[in-house]
Amino acid sequence: MFADPLYILTVVAVIAVVIVLIFGLGGFAGGGEFNKRNSNKLMRMRIIAQFIAVVLIVIYVYLRKDAG
Repeated sequence: MFADPLYILTVVAVIAVVIVLIFGLGGFAGGGEFNKRNSNKLMRMRIIAQFIAVVLIVIYVYLRKDAG
């Protein structure tokens, strides 16, 4: 499982979603100039990263359903 490149790529994508989400929420909570400049950009990045992560999860599950 940990030697599977698709699994590793999927985990990295999920971690990327969490990181972008934390930056977005942190900027939102802090407010100010950073939030005004970057809030929409960070949330768009989160949506794109989330889409990629979900697609990778679905592909992983589809390809591994007969492997077990």
